[in-house]
Amino acid sequence: MTDESMAARIVRLSERVGGREILSARTERHILLRLSLADYCSFVALLFAWGATVLLLSREPNWAIVAMFCGFAFDKLDGYIARQYDRQSAFGRHIDSFIDVFVYLVTAAVLYQVVMSPHLAMSVIVGFLLIAFGGLRLIRFTDEGFVTDGGTSYYRGITVVHTNLLVLVNYFLIQFIPQWNGWLAAASIAIACPIMVSDYPSKKTVKSQSIVAVLGLVAIGLCLALEFGYV
Repeated sequence: MTDESMAARIVRLSERVGGREILSARTERHILLRLSLADYCSFVALLFAWGATVLLLSREPNWAIVAMFCGFAFDKLDGYIARQYDRQSAFGRHIDSFIDVFVYLVTAAVLYQVVMSPHLAMSVIVGFLLIAFGGLRLIRFTDEGFVTDGGTSYYRGITVVHTNLLVLVNYFLIQFIPQWNGWLAAASIAIACPIMVSDYPSKKTVKSQSIVAVLGLVAIGLCLALEFGYV
């Protein structure tokens, strides 16, 4: 067999293999059809997060926070559905982490910028810290998952939910305590952000999640009271 004929056979073989690869890619299910009910709940959370961002940019922080908590609820619902119906997958975890960036981190950064920031430079710094450390924390969790010790599941580092709640606490402190300001808020957020990528164990228990839910209801109540002038 000549070198020329051997080369021709290699080319034809590579074309056939390449054709099968292209055919396989084309016959794979459309990405929208790969989404489960839990994934669609994640996208509803994204819708509320974007709505909250628009409300913040429209100077409606109280309604924005209400929308944020609606997003939080759907984000928690997607995890519940995935566990309940055994639909957990790497694909779903990637979607969840992608959407969590907007639900918890972007909304927190914009809330600080619109309502609390004393200077444009502080908005840049605080927003960067929230999104950078929060993004790394989500990437690590997607890759590693939970840490289990004695039957109890832990997050490594505080979660993006905790950090978002810290930003909300600062918002209410500014509303009710005249001495509290954007500089103090920035300091507390800057201290908390690196803890998201630390090895600090955050327990994942029904009690801790119930506490967050109660705090969310209290926050919604405070926002509505502020909006309608009751406080």
